[in-house]
Amino acid sequence: MESTETKTDEICHPPHYCFGKNEPVKVIQDWKLSFCLGNVLKYIARAGRKEGNSKLQDLLKAKQYIEFEIEGLENENNHA
Repeated sequence: MESTETKTDEICHPPHYCFGKNEPVKVIQDWKLSFCLGNVLKYIARAGRKEGNSKLQDLLKAKQYIEFEIEGLENENNHA
């Protein structure tokens, strides 16, 4: 049985995000990224590091969120 501390670390500081000086969540907050751009950063950062997710799968997710961000910007420009 896992300890409460281990479970908390998996939630608050998952190992697939804890490999450099800054976790993606801190960068996302510091840079004030939108939801979509934050997800892009998250998926690129963890690409090939999260168990059960291939590098390709994470990069395709990042690509999808870039497309969502672009669509949002295009919609804003079309309604301005």
